[in-house]
Amino acid sequence: MDSHASNKPVIVIDSREKRAWSFTPERIGGVVQKALPAGDYSLQGYEMQIAIERKSFADYIATIIHSRDRFTRELAILKSYPRAWIIVEGSFDDLLHGRYDSQVNPKSLSAITASLMVAYGIPVLFATDRACACALAEELLLQWYQRQEAKPNGNASRFTP
Repeated sequence: MDSHASNKPVIVIDSREKRAWSFTPERIGGVVQKALPAGDYSLQGYEMQIAIERKSFADYIATIIHSRDRFTRELAILKSYPRAWIIVEGSFDDLLHGRYDSQVNPKSLSAITASLMVAYGIPVLFATDRACACALAEELLLQWYQRQEAKPNGNASRFTP
């Protein structure tokens, strides 16, 4: 499906993504699944320019503690994109107050989260739950797409506010 024909973006979901989010059909031009170089969600035609990495709350904690090497390799790719986010299906309040199944100190998790954002320039957004995370991702993707389509030359190499 050509996203430009309907003037609605086609969301790309990484083929390895388990439990993919569902998006509002009236707002998008469709969904396709294929392997993405980094991240779990992108937009068709902009796969190397915008990405969202989805993490469940438990997976986020496990990843930053036990799989940091693999995760930092992915973050290095995402850092090269004009726009990337990590969206966590959980609350920062739960992280700060140790409401998770791990013995890792909440201050350590908070420090690692801040360190990732500073080192890679990729915001980590805590979105309370799965539904909120999906709604936030949809809005971010749509807003970015609309700005790209509004540019006179269609150049999406850099995001401009």
